[in-house]
Amino acid sequence: MRAKPLALGGVALAGAAALIAGSQTWVSFMLDGTHSVETVTGHAANAALTPVAVALIAAALALTIAGRVFRRVLGALVALLGAGLVALSSGVIADPLGAAGARITELTGIAGGAAGSEVLWSDVSAWGWVSAFAGALAVLLGMVVLLLSGRWGAAGRKYDAAPKAREASTGAPDRISDWDSLSEGTDPSDDFR
Repeated sequence: MRAKPLALGGVALAGAAALIAGSQTWVSFMLDGTHSVETVTGHAANAALTPVAVALIAAALALTIAGRVFRRVLGALVALLGAGLVALSSGVIADPLGAAGARITELTGIAGGAAGSEVLWSDVSAWGWVSAFAGALAVLLGMVVLLLSGRWGAAGRKYDAAPKAREASTGAPDRISDWDSLSEGTDPSDDFR
């Protein structure tokens, strides 16, 4: 199979996977004195996940019609977005209580480091890793686009500006042009005198 559809589909898939992963529970915890498990989604843990995932999907769509130079720019952008997604996901995975800090403060009324002492246990789900993997895939595919997109065919003339109308090469008068000339107030027969 060709590299272009695989790369574009992979970028869109990475963005969609990150978007879906962000909507799932990433951090679960139980507070002291309660018997309920509280959860935090990826989007709540780090609000920047959503725009990065949407930007990856938009870049995949833009790559379908981009010219050679713009494809390379978009390839670099996809790689940077993927790296950002890995960094955002890793931050939540590395410090789940810090990521859930706003929710813990909301439930306990205690802000800062003291809020963490109220947590009996916490757990990180695999969705953070799914998002990080989607980011790593986007980095890889962004590099593929950056390096190989010069070999891909043109996007097609469908999206180019319409060419200007040209007169027939036979030199024969065009009846529609003659009527247009008359409407503009010029005599088309003046050209033949």
